[in-house]
Amino acid sequence: MSGWLFQPAVLPWLAFACGLCVGSFLNVVIHRLPKMMEREWREECAELARADGKLTTDDRPHKPEPYNLVVPRSACPACGHKIGALENIPLVSWAVLRGRCSACRAPIGLKYPFVELLTGAGAAYSAWAFGATLAALGAALFVCFTIALAFIDHETGLLPDDLTLPLVWIGLAFNLQNTFAPLGDAVIGALAGYLVLWLVYWGFRLLTGKEGMGYGDFKMNAAVGAFLGWKMLPLVILLSSVVGLFFGALQMFAARGRWDAGFRFHFGPYLAIAGVVALYWGEPIVRWWMYRV
Repeated sequence: MSGWLFQPAVLPWLAFACGLCVGSFLNVVIHRLPKMMEREWREECAELARADGKLTTDDRPHKPEPYNLVVPRSACPACGHKIGALENIPLVSWAVLRGRCSACRAPIGLKYPFVELLTGAGAAYSAWAFGATLAALGAALFVCFTIALAFIDHETGLLPDDLTLPLVWIGLAFNLQNTFAPLGDAVIGALAGYLVLWLVYWGFRLLTGKEGMGYGDFKMNAAVGAFLGWKMLPLVILLSSVVGLFFGALQMFAARGRWDAGFRFHFGPYLAIAGVVALYWGEPIVRWWMYRV
């Protein structure tokens, strides 16, 4: 009865619609997960302070209101207007409202429909490229996680363990069936993905005394290796470095070609771009390169 849903002409559109809905949820993840982490850190600091006797009972903060990916309901940050169901239809609501809150007319950033569109396009392309297979589901999940990680890292400099570590295990689980790479290659990819950036980190730190990247980058690269296997890691690292160098140079020299001493390089978005490119087109790129060499 439902076989028509998996037809090549239908499945990508169905995946696109589902991806738009997931993209709407990813906007919540991107906005709230760093705030949830900050609240957790503050609570841990308060617990340590109480354990050390630096806070008395009277100094203890009131129990905060629940704040997670489900509650409270999404609201306009400018006026607090609760967003209703009709105002939360992916892409459509933003277009109908002309990118403004229905209550106070405060602007709603382009980031929100852009994330929805990216997620929908990633899901649709996964369905088109892999068909009704386990690989299509795995590719769509990989795109969803990397979109969330890229935007969070770009905005906050964080790559949360709540996303990177599950992505490692998801990649290994899919490759139990050799979905993207043999399981042995995936395990080695996870190990090598972590270690190669760990070595770069310590080499840079020993030479300069500064931290060039965070531990979240190691874990995200491990997740890419777990999905795609170790053979794709050179391509991923090369692509992410080239793309990162290009955009980093634009940012660093934006002020009349002068070096910005406060510039902080966030590697996560470039790892995400390189990982998605390698996921879809890695094998043709490697074959083309080997042929030229």
